[in-house]
Amino acid sequence: MSMEVIRKAYQATEEGFLSVVTKQWPMNPQIAAVGSCCLVGVICGGILYIANLGDSRAVLGRVVRATGEVLAIQLSSEHNVAIESVRQEMHSLHPDDSKIVVLKHNVWRVKGLIQISRSIGDVYLKKAEFNKEPLYAKFRVREGFKRPILSSDPSISVHELQQHDQFLIFASDGLWEHLSNQDAVDIVQNNPHNGIARRLIKAALQEAAKKREMRYSDLKKIDRGVRRHFHDDITVVVVFLDSNLVSRASSVRGPPLSVRGGGVPLPSRTLAPCAAPMET
Repeated sequence: MSMEVIRKAYQATEEGFLSVVTKQWPMNPQIAAVGSCCLVGVICGGILYIANLGDSRAVLGRVVRATGEVLAIQLSSEHNVAIESVRQEMHSLHPDDSKIVVLKHNVWRVKGLIQISRSIGDVYLKKAEFNKEPLYAKFRVREGFKRPILSSDPSISVHELQQHDQFLIFASDGLWEHLSNQDAVDIVQNNPHNGIARRLIKAALQEAAKKREMRYSDLKKIDRGVRRHFHDDITVVVVFLDSNLVSRASSVRGPPLSVRGGGVPLPSRTLAPCAAPMET
């Protein structure tokens, strides 16, 4: 397991989806505008690898010895042009395009179309041959382009797990739009493990309802297609860590030790993960 292995896995996923788009383009050209964020966490030998494309987020809950409080630590970096540093990155990558990022309806968007600067898919902004008719006009870049506008290269960080690391929250931006990192960590820390991801989603929806000055029960009654105007889609996974296993994993030599505690010998040059979450 290494950063390079993870990078190759992302590349293989991107190339695999591109092949699907290429095959389906004649029958279903709108597939060229389909894309996804991609957030990955791998635990191997007591080391946590976090890789990200787009604006999903991974947050760690860590106990502070002195106070017993659980601190929220953000582990991933996001690729959303609402963030000034991401806009600057896009301008530096496309110095010849003054309109690479534009403010549209008070929201920053790449070419006025999409908020994220990196993704899996969205090949209509990566390969010019898919940015033409019969793709819907709303997705087409009028002036065309010679090199990819979006990237599929993930941001990857590496963290050595500590005994006081309690859990990890992986969630799409729909959660973080309504809950701060610390809010989410506090909810996980102060409630039973079972059903905790659903509880986080409910807390976010309650906040979304409050912002619209409506009741949560009324928000839930709104049809899903219409509800997109009230809040973004939300996906959440919570992984609880066993400090004893993390400690053992970091000191064991030989076959990698998963968070479940079983040895997982792997053939060389494999992309298979060498760890599995203990509880979700």
